[in-house]
Amino acid sequence: MDADPTDDRDESVAERMDRNWNELLQELRVAQTGVQILTGFLLTVPFQSRFTELDDYQRAVYLVLVVLAISATALIVAPVSLHRVLFRRHRKASLVEHADRLAQAGLAALALVLAGSALLLFDIVLNRTAGIVAGAVVLVVLAVLWVAMPVRLARSAPSAPPARADG
Repeated sequence: MDADPTDDRDESVAERMDRNWNELLQELRVAQTGVQILTGFLLTVPFQSRFTELDDYQRAVYLVLVVLAISATALIVAPVSLHRVLFRRHRKASLVEHADRLAQAGLAALALVLAGSALLLFDIVLNRTAGIVAGAVVLVVLAVLWVAMPVRLARSAPSAPPARADG
């Protein structure tokens, strides 16, 4: 029996969960590499000679960024651990649901790291006001691209699938 006869796919619930899991893994692979590189880079910053020149505000922002980057990494990698624990326990639907939530939280943390990184960089290179503006702009752009646009597209999706060309 088709899991959702209204979506033009002929797949069982198990096949749908397998497809959803595989799609989520592909998305996580894209995000995971970038998050890990960003986290690794942030972890090397204190070993740079100019790190001692940061003021208290900049050090605080930096430490918040490290915590957020590590959190983003943990959240984006967590579905792998979840899969290992739930492997062969017939819990694919639960796995997909929880992994989706973890991925969303990881992307939210990543958005904060990216905005905060812009804030810190502009603060160091230009000034505090430029840093705050840059961080805010990055956060708004990410909110539009990662939240508002997908929500808008989801809401504007037709409630019934389009008619098939083959009749």
